Amino acid sequence: MIAPIQSNISALQAFSKQMAVSANNVANALSDDFKKSRAINTEGENDQVKVTITKIDTPGPLVEDPLSKTGELKELSNTDIVEELTNQIMIEQGFKANAKVIKTYEETIGSLIDMIG
Repeated sequence: MIAPIQSNISALQAFSKQMAVSANNVANALSDDFKKSRAINTEGENDQVKVTITKIDTPGPLVEDPLSKTGELKELSNTDIVEELTNQIMIEQGFKANAKVIKTYEETIGSLIDMIG
C-alpha cells in the first residue's frame, strides 16, 4: 500500500463502517425496544482512522401497546431518523473528500510517470 494515502484508505473504511451502523439504525427504527448504535471516528496509531461503535441506551418513547388489553406501555426505538439522515450526509461528504484525495494522488503519480517515461 502506498504510504501517503494509507490514512485516506483507512478513513474510507471507517466511513463505510459508520454508514453501515447508521443504515442499521434506520432499518430498525420501527422495531420495538431497538437501541441505536453510534460509530465515532478517531485518530489511531500511525495516522490511521479508528472506529469505535457504542450502543446508545437512552430509552425510546413509551406508547400504549395497541395489542394489549390491559393498556400496557411499550418502548419504541430510540432511533431518530432526522439525526441518522443528517449523519449520513456528513459521512457521505467525508467519504467523498477522502476518495478525492486518493484520486488526485493517483492522477499526480500518473502524470509523473508520463513525464519520466
